[in-house]
Amino acid sequence: MKDESTSGGGKRKRGAGAGKPGAVKAVSGKAVVARKRPVSAGPTASVEAAVAKITPARLAAFEILKLVGENKGHSDELLHSARVDGLSPEDRNLTTALVMGVLRWQIALDARVRGLLQRPEQRLAEPVAIALRMGAFQLLHLERIPAHAALSESVELCRAAGEPHATGMVNAVLRKLAAAQKPGVRIHESVAAFAERLGHPRWLVERWVAAYGRDAALKICEADQQEPVEGGMFVERGGDWPVMDDGSRLVGEIAAAAVPGAKRVWDCCAAPGGKTLILAKRLGDAEIVASDVSSKRLAQTGARLRRYAYAERVEFSVADAADAKGVEGEFDLILCDVPCSGTGTIAGNPEIRHRLKVDEFARQAERQRAILKGALKRLAPGGRLVYSTCSLEVEECEGVVDAVVGAGGVVRVPVDGVMAELAERGVLSGEMDSAVREGALRTLPGVHGCDGFYAVVLERE
Repeated sequence: MKDESTSGGGKRKRGAGAGKPGAVKAVSGKAVVARKRPVSAGPTASVEAAVAKITPARLAAFEILKLVGENKGHSDELLHSARVDGLSPEDRNLTTALVMGVLRWQIALDARVRGLLQRPEQRLAEPVAIALRMGAFQLLHLERIPAHAALSESVELCRAAGEPHATGMVNAVLRKLAAAQKPGVRIHESVAAFAERLGHPRWLVERWVAAYGRDAALKICEADQQEPVEGGMFVERGGDWPVMDDGSRLVGEIAAAAVPGAKRVWDCCAAPGGKTLILAKRLGDAEIVASDVSSKRLAQTGARLRRYAYAERVEFSVADAADAKGVEGEFDLILCDVPCSGTGTIAGNPEIRHRLKVDEFARQAERQRAILKGALKRLAPGGRLVYSTCSLEVEECEGVVDAVVGAGGVVRVPVDGVMAELAERGVLSGEMDSAVREGALRTLPGVHGCDGFYAVVLERE
């Protein structure tokens, strides 16, 4: 990850409450009281004094990582909140680099730190673990951060968070790490080894190896560790085209091309609205209904779409697609982009890997089947539905479709023809033949230059 901070970690800025009593709350969300230490342990600097020695960027990053770890917020939302907006541009860049970097590399960082502890099996207090991760990440991955800044401020973060007893250990571990040679890539690695090196849960990577092969799983892990960048999959960009990732754009383009003369269109899980915009842009004569089960997210979607003149005719409806009671009539085109685990988007949402449990896939699949069955009730004879996810897991993709196809005269339509049409019209800038598996779209991070998406076209006979 590139460090875009120009401060080098050494210059401390007095904005954002550094040195003020309110800045103590920026570390843990509440006033922190340092633990009592025996007299023999020597004097301890006050929490306020410790906070005054920490740059606003690191204070903000520490707080955000703590909230993410407690499931009290999503990294993207927290990085665009008031706590970060008040920072200087340089500090915002460093805060973002620290938060996203630590989340991407957390498993690998913990493994490196664990090997340097006197008791590797000991469980560290969460504030101490976060301080160590932040320090280790800066030492291993941010070339422009001086080692002394990474060490000293990690120590002060422990002190400011009420963990003064751990400062000596944090200092010693990070000094050992700074003196050690950075890890290289082995000539051959086991799946467990490259999963750890690239910061992924072993059980998740083993699933990808079983589904896509070792080489593809390795590329997925490597891609997940990179900052998402806008690819070159599409010819048309800029102007009044919505800004969105290539995977989402591709699903929207496939849906629009599935029924190019569609008159009634339903985007049944519309938020945040990017694919709805593609449908509105491509299908200029269609009546388009955008719905979502969340009134808040739908309101945000409406606000986004109002910025585009060609989306003025889109109607909005708060509705659960599983029962389809919030919309009326039948549609000749339905986009069913369902909520999912999001394992195809870990590059932009790195905390997914830390929160995800194996039983999540079955829970998601049950909900997805309900949504797909509900949406199909509104599909007109001869109409087509595009079912899509941003998941890499078979339970949420092929498994859901297999459970529904065949009932009520619903059949698959190979996506090859739609992809060929997009290529002939000059929408795609390159070949995507390798992204078609068994008649469905399947993109893989690191293989196809975008996030991992699955899409299949279904038709009611």
